[in-house]
Amino acid sequence: MRKLLILLFIIVFGFLYVSCDNNQKPDSASDQTQKPSYVIALEKGDYETALKELRPLAEKGNAYAQITIGNLYPRGSGVKQNYQEAAKWYLMAAKEGNPGAQYNLGIMYTNGMGFPQDFQEASRWFKMAAEQEFALAQYNLGVFHEEGTGVLQDYSEAAKWYQKAAVQGCVKAQNNLGLMYDKGLGVPKDQREAVYWYRKAAEQGNVFAQFNLGKKYDYGDGVGQDSKEAVKYYRLAAAKGITNAQIMLGGKYLIGKGVDEDLVQAYKWFYMAEEAGDKKATWYKEYAEKKMTKEQISEAIRLAAEEKIEKAEENNPKVQ
Repeated sequence: MRKLLILLFIIVFGFLYVSCDNNQKPDSASDQTQKPSYVIALEKGDYETALKELRPLAEKGNAYAQITIGNLYPRGSGVKQNYQEAAKWYLMAAKEGNPGAQYNLGIMYTNGMGFPQDFQEASRWFKMAAEQEFALAQYNLGVFHEEGTGVLQDYSEAAKWYQKAAVQGCVKAQNNLGLMYDKGLGVPKDQREAVYWYRKAAEQGNVFAQFNLGKKYDYGDGVGQDSKEAVKYYRLAAAKGITNAQIMLGGKYLIGKGVDEDLVQAYKWFYMAEEAGDKKATWYKEYAEKKMTKEQISEAIRLAAEEKIEKAEENNPKVQ
């Protein structure tokens, strides 16, 4: 179930769908230039006023009003936090065919929030939303099929749903699709296609795709070998705390490939990876240490302390 943890970051319930553009718009106001007054009230944090306007609409079957009310309960925004109440409103909207509500129900069943944890039920709701081109639902359904969670394991189905989400710009789906082509899972093995999708995700700032693309340039796999480009992408991923990238970047400084040889920089990156808990880094750090003076080692540690590492948003294990 380790890759199922990928889903945990997605518990955002409607207002903002991370990585993919699936924001919901008011059914009754999609063609209006003026925002409905309840939207303005929500933006101001005036939940009491917003609810007074939303409830009558929701009770008449307005799916957007229903999902908007549901969104308030997981966060406890103007109401007491209550997952069961959120689930009630999402279910109403989902039955009206709202893909955002269907997606949110899938998340709630995945994580046992408002319902007992039920991956089969989660996959059912994700599929409903996915069939309406809801990109994050397509991504999650791809994860479910890849892992055999709530459905039979089927790499072809996983690749199909990743593809659908990827073409909509879902960055994690792009990286995962790249991995499927890289390994030949559910699709023919195709290194150029893997590079294409890694690049798409890397350009959107996905650090795992940046690391994977760095490796492709490093080994000339699906793209022309280019150590400088490898260093560029390793550095991007290393700066977000990806220890494999830190080790690879340290290695480049150690041998002077793609960058000038620099033992202090090499040690710095090995040291940082080791401090983050990556045991592989220890051997490299000790190897570099044998070539260095005490002053160089001290300088490397000082530089490591000054390096500002911005953590990646989630520990995505789908990195080669």
